[in-house]
Amino acid sequence: MIPIAKPVLGTGEADAARDAVLSGSLIQGPQVAAFEQEFAQAVGAGYACAVSSCTTALHLALLAVGVRPGDEVITVSHSFIATTNAIRYCGAVPVFVDITADIFNLDPNALAVAITRRTRAILCVHQMGMPCDLRQILAIARAHRMPVIEDAACAVGSEIRLDGTWHMIGRPHGDIACFSFHPGKVITTGDGGMLTTSHANYDRLFRVWRQHGMSSPETARHSAASVIFEDYPVLGYNYRMTDVQAAIGRSQLRRLRPIVARRRALAARYRQLLQKVADVCPPEEPAWARSNWQSYCVRLPAGVAQRTVMQVMLRSGVTTRRGVMCAHLEPACVSVPRRQPLTVSEQAQAECVLLPLFPQMSDLEQDHVVAALQGAIASFKQRRRARVTRFSGSHAS
Repeated sequence: MIPIAKPVLGTGEADAARDAVLSGSLIQGPQVAAFEQEFAQAVGAGYACAVSSCTTALHLALLAVGVRPGDEVITVSHSFIATTNAIRYCGAVPVFVDITADIFNLDPNALAVAITRRTRAILCVHQMGMPCDLRQILAIARAHRMPVIEDAACAVGSEIRLDGTWHMIGRPHGDIACFSFHPGKVITTGDGGMLTTSHANYDRLFRVWRQHGMSSPETARHSAASVIFEDYPVLGYNYRMTDVQAAIGRSQLRRLRPIVARRRALAARYRQLLQKVADVCPPEEPAWARSNWQSYCVRLPAGVAQRTVMQVMLRSGVTTRRGVMCAHLEPACVSVPRRQPLTVSEQAQAECVLLPLFPQMSDLEQDHVVAALQGAIASFKQRRRARVTRFSGSHAS
């Protein structure tokens, strides 16, 4: 069975985890501090703060820019539900806008008309590793003096060209960027997240909030020459990263460039192979974006049933996923108001399929994936033609 994704792990990660365990420092210690410093350097950020997941990162980012109960945050429904959940954790209201059909990211034109006096922030998503159109989004946000948070869960290693210069996602170009290290992402710590920012005050808030609102972190107390009594001046959370996770993350970070290079090569090969599959639309990469190809999303021919194609491919030994979910269609979000049509988002969920892509993938495996896709579509069309013929003959008789 060809999986949809596979983390790149080896003895480097195993040795790093072993060393962290044997060090006796297991939570938010020297490995976390080193991972934060190295990640900030890798993406060009002023500050990086490690947390337990990207969801918790999004929650803290929204709190830092001042999102409070009753506020509105503009975002996309076309994203994993964690994007919406983080807004709701703040007691705020997600205001969904549609995406563009080419890169599956927030439509700046829809954003511009969605801003009201109750809007407190914009939460844009670099979906499937493809950078969203930050140039337009930031221009709109600045015109309204609105903070921008980047949900970069899938985008570590992706790049965007702004003002004629290429920048890594995570610098960040908005106010805060949030990353995920889930096993399905480009690099992993098992689970975990990171916030990057250029604002020292935001970074200070993240560090207080992630450890129960504690005024003095455990690492400072343990190394102090005199007794320190901590206090808890603000409501905080248990959003810490362990040193075992961070040690794995440091090893993974050293693999980032070759991993992204391999994923880009596989994406280019997919595009070439898919030329022989009629009416399948491969993903587009704008001239101003360089995706890490976290996921490879294709749009099926019109009228071809997504679930049927996926089931046939599964029987052929190929794992797939449907197009990215729409949060507004889930029962958990039934109370979230809908103010704009989300037609393109719904079409993307219903008409797209994510194909396997991971650095260890061989040419033979990739050939098999495309052959399975082509066969599944042909099989569906053949059965549909047979049904039409039977219906026509029955109707004539």
